[in-house]
Amino acid sequence: MLTILFDGIAYGMLLFILACGLSVTLGLMNFVNLAHGAFAMAGGYVTVVLTQRYGVPFLLCLPLAFLASAAIGAVLERTLYRRLYGASHLDQVLFSLGIIFMSIAAVDYLMGSSQQIILLPDFLRGRFELGGVQIGVYRLFIILVCAALTIALQWTLSRTRFGSRLRAAVDDGRVARGLGIPVNLVFSATFAVGSGLAGLGGALGGEILGLDPTFPLKFMIYFLVVVTVGGTSSMTGPFLAALILGIADVAGKYYVPEFGAFTVYAVTVALLLWRPYGLVSREGGR
Repeated sequence: MLTILFDGIAYGMLLFILACGLSVTLGLMNFVNLAHGAFAMAGGYVTVVLTQRYGVPFLLCLPLAFLASAAIGAVLERTLYRRLYGASHLDQVLFSLGIIFMSIAAVDYLMGSSQQIILLPDFLRGRFELGGVQIGVYRLFIILVCAALTIALQWTLSRTRFGSRLRAAVDDGRVARGLGIPVNLVFSATFAVGSGLAGLGGALGGEILGLDPTFPLKFMIYFLVVVTVGGTSSMTGPFLAALILGIADVAGKYYVPEFGAFTVYAVTVALLLWRPYGLVSREGGR
């Protein structure tokens, strides 16, 4: 049971890193970017190409995957996404769905439709026993990396000048511009960082989740569930939701494998009935 709990925590931390960029764009920027998984897929494929074709060490590929996905996000935000900030959510959903199908077709054409394998270094493979718990080395590595990123992200949004500027730009962009805040630059940087975190999650999760051109569609519902259950007013809610859903998914597939992913959806429904506006929401239920 403790081993399942540990694996569930690792899976939940990975889901949070994959979904936190969507939490930022949806919760703070009020933009429904369903194509968030495409940036995660980009980070995963960057890691595959660098490790398999060019022999780049895996640990070096992680920051490179972040930078590559962030660069793609910055370019798309500048050229496409910015035009839809003031559009309706339906327009944003349709646009991001189009981005998903275009990315799937592009990756399938360039890389093929087969499942990709990310080669891990030897020191990240295997398991060891600690206090009767079977601990996977790579899952422990994911927990440590994701925990550090979570703390850094929460501190940046709540304690830094950039976080204050972002909140001001979201609350009232016109007043923020009047105060001298470069709203467009703040949004571009935020979108790029969110895309980069998705790419980093794709690089970290490729070995566990699998990587193929349909990745954005397969895991889109998980990203939305994490953000919806956690709430969009802070990073704490999605973090707690990712942990709960990660543990529920791993435990459900181990104890009742015949139900498949039904366990996650059952937990999601129960949590939303209990906290319809998210685990952590603002006063007034929003």
